[in-house]
Amino acid sequence: GRLFVPVSGKAMTQDGASQFQEVIRQELELSVKKELEKILTTAPSHEFEHTKKDLDGFRKLFHRFLQEKGPSVDWGKIQRPPEDSIQPYEKIKARGLPDNISSVLNKLVVVKLNGGLGTSMGCKGPKSLIGVRNENTFLDLTVQQIEHLNKTYNTDVPLVLMNSFNTDEDTKKILQKYSHCRVKIYTFNQSRYPRINKESLLPVAKDVSYSGENTEAWYPPGHGDIYASFYNSGLLDTLIGEGKEYIFVSNIDNLGATVDLYILNHLMNPPNGKRCEFVMEVTNKTRADVKGGTLTQYEGKLRLVEIAQVPKAHVDEFKSVSKFKIFNTNNLWISLAAVKRLQEQNAIDMEIIVNPKTLDGGLNVIQLETAVGAAIKSFENSLGINVPRSRFLPVKTTSDLLLVMSNLYSLNAGSLTMSEKREFPTVPLVKLGSSFTKVQDYLRRFESIPDMLELDHLTVSGDVTFGKNVSLKGTVIIIANHGDRIDIPPGAVLENKIVSGNLRILDH
Repeated sequence: GRLFVPVSGKAMTQDGASQFQEVIRQELELSVKKELEKILTTAPSHEFEHTKKDLDGFRKLFHRFLQEKGPSVDWGKIQRPPEDSIQPYEKIKARGLPDNISSVLNKLVVVKLNGGLGTSMGCKGPKSLIGVRNENTFLDLTVQQIEHLNKTYNTDVPLVLMNSFNTDEDTKKILQKYSHCRVKIYTFNQSRYPRINKESLLPVAKDVSYSGENTEAWYPPGHGDIYASFYNSGLLDTLIGEGKEYIFVSNIDNLGATVDLYILNHLMNPPNGKRCEFVMEVTNKTRADVKGGTLTQYEGKLRLVEIAQVPKAHVDEFKSVSKFKIFNTNNLWISLAAVKRLQEQNAIDMEIIVNPKTLDGGLNVIQLETAVGAAIKSFENSLGINVPRSRFLPVKTTSDLLLVMSNLYSLNAGSLTMSEKREFPTVPLVKLGSSFTKVQDYLRRFESIPDMLELDHLTVSGDVTFGKNVSLKGTVIIIANHGDRIDIPPGAVLENKIVSGNLRILDH
């Protein structure tokens, strides 16, 4: 019988180890709880309830974070979604529109995710206030689109902005300029969660303030926070009380995310009589989108799988364009009644995204986030709709900004559409170098936006400027070496050209 001794010994140590880990986990939760209670005592009375809700929400998330380790999906269970669970947009459009489209529109609320700052493009303040086209900002275009809908169909579609503590004040100041528009605008705020020290896992913040040395101690916990925040703000109930039934949620920097009447009609008047509670617009992956989250079938439900949840060994397979052909555009159509029901049952389940950051002082922290689309598996009768690429036009960089400012697009009632004059429907690939990263530098380097109707590919690197009325065609590569400068002269036509070295054309 002695042979069995090491085996039971090993089993015991494993058991002992997990007991030990459990003790450490409990101690850590207790420490965090104490820290959060300390922070809460510093809240002024008028902020107390609000702060308490935020910190309770954080504690729940932190508890789940300690329970879950490693990638959260079992790769063996991932299946391709069944044929009918992702419908082609053409099929939905082919049904046409009913005569009473106005009454359908009156059940809709447009929600824009407006929590982000323009820092990655070198701008201060909310990203939605960056000018993208003829002096119009992301927010201007959004308001114009909805106003156009309301005027055309004589409806009352409201706009709701989900702000963060970073964007709330600046956004509210600007909203006054829309007071005469035919759009009701509401705002509510995302939660404010404490960042935690990567080593100790304790909150970095010592009190509730977010100024001075505490500026970097807090963060908005990703757009998955929309369900709880929308519900807690009371706005969800208000809108249900007004007879609203669906929200259309999208990122404010996605200029392709306009209200689509065909999708709305499909939601309100489903062909089989059974309404969807959640629709995710997906679109076909190109080489540029390999990291985007994809829809899969998992344990009998549609499920969004993000790259962070994929075990290391399967990342290449996840990125393959052949196996997972589509990705999530983050344009979502969600039933308000369903959000209320699930929120009250505490039944919205979203994977935790651990986002590591380094603060200005060099401290390594992590922030726990969730993504709005990950909740798809908690809703009944979910559906993916494979939409044209034109519904995904995000502006994340000045390279994207160049595309949307150019003559590739025409602007009509706040909506950008690809110009009729473009011969092929694909967007050119544009890569502007680091001298163009910040919006003000980018604007300084273009005297006017070049004609790009026949452009396929543009790469610009180094100290390059463009004169007025430049035309770019085919593949154009412009590389100024270190210390050199290239000025593309006014009126130049560059077709399938590589320009390098040093080029300065002086006006005499």
